[in-house]
Amino acid sequence: MASVFNIGLDRNISYFMVIPALILPLSARYISGISGPGRKLFDKKNPRGHADALKNAEMDEELRGKLMRAEACCANGFEALPLFAAAVTAGNAAGVPTRTMNLLSVGWIASRVLYTYVFIWYQGTEKLGYKSVPMRTKVWTVGISMIMSMFVLAGLQ
Repeated sequence: MASVFNIGLDRNISYFMVIPALILPLSARYISGISGPGRKLFDKKNPRGHADALKNAEMDEELRGKLMRAEACCANGFEALPLFAAAVTAGNAAGVPTRTMNLLSVGWIASRVLYTYVFIWYQGTEKLGYKSVPMRTKVWTVGISMIMSMFVLAGLQ
C-alpha cells in the first residue's frame, strides 16, 4: 500500500496542490484578523470590511501596515486560486507529463509561500529606489510564469 509520504514524481500530485493554494490565503487572513491585534477588529459577519476596520483603527502605523498587507495578501491569494486550479486542470486534461505538472504546481506553491512572506513582512522594510521593482512583484512574476507555463504546455499537447 502506497503511503502519502512515498509519492514520487511519477505520481500526479498537482491536483493536491490546490489544497495548500487555498490554505495559504487563509493563513494570511489568520495573521491579519483571526489572531493577534487585528482580532478585535475582525467582524465574522462582515469579513470583507476588515480592511476598512484596520484602516480606521487606532494602532501603531507599522503594525497597521503589516496587518493591511496581510489582508491584501489574503485577497490576492484568493484571486490567484482559480487561475492556478484552471492551469492544473488544463495541464492534466491535455496530458502534460506528470513530472512537469508536479514540478510546476509545487513550484507555484513555493512561490506563493515566499510571496506571502515578502508581502507581509519584507515589503514593509524594503527600501525602494526610483526605478527598482519591489521584491513582491518579482516573486509574483515567477509564480504567474509557472501558471502560464502550464497553460502553454497544455496548448502545445
